Amino acid sequence: MAKTLRTTLSSGQRVELPGTIRTIRAALDPDQVAEFIAEVEDAGADEIPGILARWALRTPGAYDPGEEEQIARIRAGDLSGLVYADEADEYRSTG
Repeated sequence: MAKTLRTTLSSGQRVELPGTIRTIRAALDPDQVAEFIAEVEDAGADEIPGILARWALRTPGAYDPGEEEQIARIRAGDLSGLVYADEADEYRSTG
């Protein structure tokens, strides 16, 4: 049985991502592989789980086109529908 990482994207979609160094490497775009391998090989043992999770989220299975649209909208200055995690956020605009 293949090892996977399971997560939920911001859209609410549940996905299974590659869960081993080999399967993450195979799922990445070819131009990302050298950076991934270098980071994994230079990591401390305690850093490996976080690195694998971060790179697994870069694979096509983690792609959420809705997030890309939201990011473009926010960068353009449209903050409508933006939800703040902390109601006490002091930096929120009041106007």
